[in-house]
Amino acid sequence: MRFLINVIDDGQAAAAGRTESATEAEAAAIDALNERLDADGWIVLAAGVSAPSDATVVDGRGAEPSFRRGPAVDTTEYVAGFWVLDLPDQRTAEQIATEASRACNRKVELRPLL
Repeated sequence: MRFLINVIDDGQAAAAGRTESATEAEAAAIDALNERLDADGWIVLAAGVSAPSDATVVDGRGAEPSFRRGPAVDTTEYVAGFWVLDLPDQRTAEQIATEASRACNRKVELRPLL
């Protein structure tokens, strides 16, 4: 089964006055987790995501597309990174999500991919 784990920044980057959410220690913990997940063959894709202010909302449903700078939803919580993992089951996904939350020092959102 494939799962998406979203890392939720709920103000850490803004409080630190920077765009990147992770501290050096958190980044090192994330790297260590990534190395282990990769060695286990579970990582499909993992990445950090730029700040919401870097986003562009694109609507191509009409005759002419529209482009709006900024996030789709203005909120204090946003996705700062993610993993797409190929894991054997929900229980393993919950265990890995717990490890990811600890490594990032953030809440994470775990969702199965359809």
